[in-house]
Parts: sequence; C-alpha cells; structure tokens
Amino acid sequence: MAEHGNDPFHHVRDASYFELPQFLGGELHLPSIPLFGYEFQLTKFMVLQVVAGLITLVIFRGLAKNIAGGQPPRGAWNNFWEMVAMYIRDNVVRPTLGAHHHPEEELAIEGEPHGVEQIHGHSHGQAHAEAKHSGHPGDRYLPFIWTCFFYILFCNLLGAVPWLGSPTGNINVTGMLALMAFGCTFIAGARELGAGGFWANLCPPLDAPPWMKFVLVPMMYIIETVGLFIKHGVLAVRLFANIMGGHTVIGVMLGFIGLVADTGLWYLVTPASILGQVGIGLLELFVAFLQAYVFAFLATIFIAMGSHPH
Repeated sequence: MAEHGNDPFHHVRDASYFELPQFLGGELHLPSIPLFGYEFQLTKFMVLQVVAGLITLVIFRGLAKNIAGGQPPRGAWNNFWEMVAMYIRDNVVRPTLGAHHHPEEELAIEGEPHGVEQIHGHSHGQAHAEAKHSGHPGDRYLPFIWTCFFYILFCNLLGAVPWLGSPTGNINVTGMLALMAFGCTFIAGARELGAGGFWANLCPPLDAPPWMKFVLVPMMYIIETVGLFIKHGVLAVRLFANIMGGHTVIGVMLGFIGLVADTGLWYLVTPASILGQVGIGLLELFVAFLQAYVFAFLATIFIAMGSHPH
C-alpha cells in the first residue's frame, strides 16, 4: 500500500486494522468503543491477545476437567498439551522452587522418576489431580508460570498465520508481561520473607569487618536493587526483540521480490526469497516455543530468588 511505502516495519507494528488480500477488501478496520467520554480504539494486537486467551481456554478447559475428575487425557491433541504442561511443571517450576516437603513425596523423588510417569500406582490423571495436595512449594506459582508460557506461546504462533501478527512483537505487551512477573516475584518474596524482608534480602549477609560492611552493604544494595529491575526489563526486551526481529527479516526478504519486480533478476531473487522465508518461518516456529520457555524459566528463577533467603 502506498501509505506504507516508506515504513518497512509497518507489518510488525500494531494498527487499527487487519491487512487482508486485495480480493477481500485490502483492510479490515476495527471499531472504536465509546468509554467514559473517550473513543477507545481497538487494535490488531488487542484482538489477537484475546484470541490467544481464548485458544488457551478452549484447549485446557476440557483437559483440566478430565484431569480434575481423575481421568487421563484422551487423544494425541490433549496428550501433547498435557505433556508440555507437565514438562514445565516437572523440569522448570518444581526443581527451581524447591523440593517436596512430605516424606512420602521425598521417597518418590529419590526412588522413582517423577514427571509424566505413574506415581505410587495411581494413573497419571489421578497423580496430577492430587498435585494441589502434594504440598510442593512450586505448585503455588505454577498457574502463573503456565499462564505466561501458554499465553506467550500462542501470541507468538499467531504471527505464523498470514495477515495476523504476534502481539509479543510489541514492547508494550512484553513490558506488561515483565511487570506481571515482577509483581509475582515481589508477592512471593513478601509472602515468604515479609515486604521489608524481600527488599532486605537483596543484599546477602557479609562476613566482613564492620567498617567494610559500612562501605559494601549500601553499594551492594543499590546494585542488587537496580539489577532486580534490569532483570525483569530484559524479560520484556528479549521477547520483543526476538519476535519482532524474526518477522522483520521475513518482511525484508519479501521486499526483495518487489525491488526487482521490473528487472531480469526477478527470476533469480523470487525463488531464493521464498526459500529464505520458508527457512526463517520454520526457525520462527522454534523461536515461538523457545522464547515462551525462556520467559517462563527466567520468571521462575526470579520468583525463587525473591522468595528464598541468601
């Protein structure tokens, strides 16, 4: 479109419309909603975030009902998503946020593999239904980590659908996700150590002479406090940069075709560009899962750091 000719990033920016093929009208404009005397404009990424939430609800609502009733998941589709959820639980959240407190669970950990296998003769569905009674400290924060992982994953994957986009390619979206992670870190720390204890815990105890502590403690406290905010800020920047960067590369490769459309190079550039886009697209599918995992893993580490004394 002519109005986008000088903006090579328009395809990864948020907008008040969806771009469609010309035979479908070219653009699907989104309405604005009157709210408290103002016009609240719906945007593409707002709609896609709702879509990601609905996809999560549709997939896991039925799966959760079966597991809560002690029934194993049925079919390859449900088993795949349960496998992903159990991987996050057993390989990210529980190992990072501590071990079981119950003696029988300690024996299960030491004597048996824990994860998607059967535990103490129970079916997998029964074992998972009993997770909320297991007393594992990590299970308290598991719903938040699961929500982050699957929400980010589906937002990422929507970018692989033509004429849609990835909301996680917008710094405002990833910034709010990072802010939620920071909030969960603070809540976890305040719950375990107290609100004041959370901030005091940023500076580890020093085995040093008093005069040295007088110099080092304020310095370390400032460094650790700033580092706490930087770590969560990096969560937002990493996710945003990876998703936006991938889509930008695909857009640039597609633009090569238009640049040589009126030259003899078109026959050479077009197949090379298409093959390049296919390769980058496959890489983007991997990155969609990887970045959701990285965000969930780092958020879990930050929660553990904030809720455990040095």
